Amino acid sequence: MVYRRGLEHRNSHRNDPHIDHNLHNICMVSDFFYPNTGGVESHIYQLSQCLIERGHKVIVVTHAYGDRKGIRYLTNGLKVYYLPLKVMYNQSTATTLLHSLPLLRCIFVRERVSVVHSHSSFSAMAHDALFHAKTMGLHTVFTDHSLFGFADVSSVLTNKLLTVSLCDTNHIICVSYTSKENTVLRAALDPEIVSVIPNAVDPTDFTPDTQRRNKSKITVVVVSRLVYRKGIDLLGGIIPEMCHKYPNLHFIIGGEGPKRIILEEVRERYQLHDRVRLLGALEHHQVRNVLVEGDIFLNMSLTEAFCMAIVEGASCGLQVVSTRVGGIPEVLPENLIILCEPSVKSLCSGLEQSISRLQAGTLPSPEAIHKTVSTFYTWRDVAERTEKVYDRVVQQVVLPMEQRLQRLVSHCGLVTGCIFALFVIVSFLFLSFLRWRTPDSLIEIAVDATGPYGAWSRQYQATQKNDRRGQTDGCKETLNYSEKH
Repeated sequence: MVYRRGLEHRNSHRNDPHIDHNLHNICMVSDFFYPNTGGVESHIYQLSQCLIERGHKVIVVTHAYGDRKGIRYLTNGLKVYYLPLKVMYNQSTATTLLHSLPLLRCIFVRERVSVVHSHSSFSAMAHDALFHAKTMGLHTVFTDHSLFGFADVSSVLTNKLLTVSLCDTNHIICVSYTSKENTVLRAALDPEIVSVIPNAVDPTDFTPDTQRRNKSKITVVVVSRLVYRKGIDLLGGIIPEMCHKYPNLHFIIGGEGPKRIILEEVRERYQLHDRVRLLGALEHHQVRNVLVEGDIFLNMSLTEAFCMAIVEGASCGLQVVSTRVGGIPEVLPENLIILCEPSVKSLCSGLEQSISRLQAGTLPSPEAIHKTVSTFYTWRDVAERTEKVYDRVVQQVVLPMEQRLQRLVSHCGLVTGCIFALFVIVSFLFLSFLRWRTPDSLIEIAVDATGPYGAWSRQYQATQKNDRRGQTDGCKETLNYSEKH
């Protein structure tokens, strides 16, 4: 079988004395990836790059974005599959738990995937990939990036879906301890199979630049999706009140979303066109150039599992003012963040406190803030901890069909469990039909771009060797010149 050949290929590196850890063929799956921008997208990309650096083979599977379809290659040979699946709502694909099986099965076989790592509870494709990977006997990992409630109808339905999706998933990763508690309660999980691995920021991408600041005014920066969950309605109340109280206060707002109309109405009603700049959607490489123009970073989120944005703001040397919700109190120390209640009055009070510190000169310097934050969260540390999860997962046994059906019924309830058990049986029959029509052995194995035998990896290693050889030759030439003269 192709999987056994792939396993032998993947494990043959163990004879290499220069590699001291197991390597895996990892498939990251989510509806949210570049060119879309956001915390999940950045997390998948940065984690993939660091895992590639550690010798693993990594591919990403997402849906097509406009003309971006098919296979693309990103930095260091990261292969991305943009699948032609229908987008239903907010960049998430529609799902029937069956229509994506032929495409995902073909990718898993072609790439000899050993671990399927899905991201985000909001992503239908992530849940589909977990469902199909279990049917195919692959190991599965899920990272939850969000918090949910328990009372409203949408949360109840989402939590039930999560319970079904995670009941037989090998391991779950959460980005904060608050997120872990939330996920364990929502999906009725055993806490032993849930790990906490925080998000991170590349400190070299987010460095302070005080020359970009305008010392004649105080600038508050907001970089966020302009949606209800991010508290944009609160920002609509904060702007006029703070601008009235501080004549030299300006706002720079980056991001796009349905709540932009609220900010435009506020700017028009109070004639604040010269004090409120709406930048629209930002590319990831543009965020730093916006942040360094500010003195204060404002986050108004109503729910947040971790919030990478406040780490990026602090890394650029800004004083952070944020709501005290979700996992945010775990992210930064008290001297780098002012925590407020999710209300206009409390956030205005927090901004006033930050402005008074700024005017009194009692805030730490941007360079000192950056130096402190750069030691907290690094992607290499996140990758190393995630790698340990993979090592643990591949040692576990994937549940056979009979036990999987029993787990669904016992864990998810009689009605829900039986409904999804029927889906599992139909999915298994559909997979059997696909394997009969096109056996795994007839599916062409893809050339590895990354990993221990990746074409891109070998090219990169050869370039490094040539660079080192050139440096050595240069040293020899310098030495010979010194000896002669």
